[in-house]
Amino acid sequence: MKLLRSFYFWIFAAFIGGCLLGWLNPVAGASMEPLATGFVKLIKLFVGPVVFLTVVTGIAQTGSLKKLGALGLRAFIYFEVISTLALGMGWMAAHVLQPGAGVHAHLELLDAGPVSQFIASSEKLSTVDFLKHIIPASIVEPFASGDMLQILFLAILFGASLLAVGERVARPLCDMLERLTSAVFVMVRMVLMTAPLGIFGAMAFTVGQFGSALLLPLAGLIGVFYLTAFVFVAGVLGTVARCSGFSLGRFLRYILPELWLVLGTSSSEAALPQLIQKLEALGCERETVGVIVPMGYSFNLDGTNIYITLAALFIAQALGISLNATQQIALLATAMLTSKGAAGVTGAGFVTLAATLAVVPGIPAVGIVLVLGIDRFMSDVRALVNYIGNGVATLAISRYQGEVSAHDLQCALSGYALERPAAATD
Repeated sequence: MKLLRSFYFWIFAAFIGGCLLGWLNPVAGASMEPLATGFVKLIKLFVGPVVFLTVVTGIAQTGSLKKLGALGLRAFIYFEVISTLALGMGWMAAHVLQPGAGVHAHLELLDAGPVSQFIASSEKLSTVDFLKHIIPASIVEPFASGDMLQILFLAILFGASLLAVGERVARPLCDMLERLTSAVFVMVRMVLMTAPLGIFGAMAFTVGQFGSALLLPLAGLIGVFYLTAFVFVAGVLGTVARCSGFSLGRFLRYILPELWLVLGTSSSEAALPQLIQKLEALGCERETVGVIVPMGYSFNLDGTNIYITLAALFIAQALGISLNATQQIALLATAMLTSKGAAGVTGAGFVTLAATLAVVPGIPAVGIVLVLGIDRFMSDVRALVNYIGNGVATLAISRYQGEVSAHDLQCALSGYALERPAAATD
């Protein structure tokens, strides 16, 4: 009976049950799509407010613009180093394992129709347009569209203004925002009670709609991507965790229910509010969590970085296109830019990939049609790696700043609660 009361048990059961329904009765499985769509829409309803409130209160609690700048600089350096490693691993995996070598696709036979909208969107993603896009047309627009970069821009601007006006004016506003944050998290917990239904619907739809036949011709790319993602998490993020004084394995067990949620919904945003709360429970300061996690969702997309270089080189190999050193350097440099803010773009994976191919000479953008059908099977792992990467980044920076000791962090990950100041748990 204790097992039946476990939320984790019901998430796992829903995941397995959805897969079974989609496999045994594909038509019934495909009809479960509204359950998944409804749940994800409910969660995304709160993502904007959660990010805005968390960033604003986090910035306000840093106490000074100088401290905020130092925190942002550390985060930026970390994100760029890890993102470069992720891009490099995708590039290396494509060259070593050659997933597209046996596909033998012909460019003249590719139909651009299914991906024309993504190619059109990618043509708008110049550097200038990217920077202009960060600034919203109105205060309401970012929350209506769910654009993470614009929400982050507004939150940083408002948080910095609270630091500038002084403690006497800012304190009442901060107290009100912290109470509002608590209320929003309560609503999120209420919505999460329906997570098993959402996961059941998502997995039933995926297996029922796509089945296994679609996987066979392109199984090489999927397998290489899964392997590269595993090596990146175990090798790169595992090393970061060890250097920061905590066990990656224990951290993954700590966030296991959230990982199932991300895997089931194929969206790392679906579990963003829980990640923020769990990182604070581990001893990370609210100001650090409030700045690092939302920034990471725009600038630290490790899974997306692996995917971009791997998929781009897969397309080149499948079409029999050989890239010289200059073109490959251009690919890595372009991907470093286009991957930033991908979470805030509709059809993020394809728009980002198409934007990269549009700049790199030699690979036709229409080639993304080769990975259109299997993207759903790779987006799950992309979301998982993005989610884990942002959690590890926050813990690593918190440890570097001395917010929590290695002993306390390991105790918290082992199930021993930390005593937090009252102000941090209001």
